[in-house]
Amino acid sequence: MKETVKDFFDKDTWTLTYVVHDAGTRDAVIIDPVWDYDPAASSMSVHSAEKVLAYVKEQGLTVHYILETHAHADHVSGSQILKQHLPGARIGIGANITAVQKVFKGIFNLDPDFPTDGRQFDLLLRDGQTLQAGTLKIETIFTPGHTPACASYIIGESVFVGDAIFMPDYGTGRCDFPAGSAAELYDSVHGRLYKLPDHYRLYVGHDYMPGGRPLAFQCTVAEQKRSNIQLKEDTTRDQFISFRQKRDATLNTPRLLLPSVQINIDAGHLPPPEPNGIAYLKIPIRK
Repeated sequence: MKETVKDFFDKDTWTLTYVVHDAGTRDAVIIDPVWDYDPAASSMSVHSAEKVLAYVKEQGLTVHYILETHAHADHVSGSQILKQHLPGARIGIGANITAVQKVFKGIFNLDPDFPTDGRQFDLLLRDGQTLQAGTLKIETIFTPGHTPACASYIIGESVFVGDAIFMPDYGTGRCDFPAGSAAELYDSVHGRLYKLPDHYRLYVGHDYMPGGRPLAFQCTVAEQKRSNIQLKEDTTRDQFISFRQKRDATLNTPRLLLPSVQINIDAGHLPPPEPNGIAYLKIPIRK
């Protein structure tokens, strides 16, 4: 079986969503879907999800799983929108999402009854766990650092790495979110992703097109080890930690962090409507 990978790029959040399928059996999974959110109007739309669903229908795919690489801080997850149209699909995420839920429950002072045991997701995946999506075999490997709950998914010779690492000319994910760790990210990339076969292809979760170059979203393990501007094969742990911490101290807060995290730690569910029929997100004020 040779996996077929279809990419969908959301320019508003620089996010890549992937549909991976077996061309013979049409078994498929979706990774990191987007639910479009306009922060100025605080309004949602399903343009990104509709493009994915149209492709699934056109190709006659059976989607078994919708997988999240982590609780994203820069876009709202479209997993629940897709699941409404793909009732056979189950939503999965790395089991350490519970640590992220606990942290942000406190930050947003969420309802005391808000669960922090991950029950909002259909599947909490363990490190090394293998899923079978029809003929597709999916191996989960934990790659924390950007967040403590980050996981990557190996399907055939393709690896979907979320925000652990980007294209070689952009570097790696930031590590300054609550419970993030530059040391853990080094171990995840250098000690896990770089140990995969050199010809495996890493598919990134975002592309920011530095210097105005065209969109790019995948390259080999060998290319990353040779050329990643922040973390090459010969970069030491101390060098990376020092660089990443200094770099992160200069970065702005992601534009959609506050709304997206509240929804994403709840598996893509909006908060329940209040008595007036409207759902509300919480925005903490920092002094």
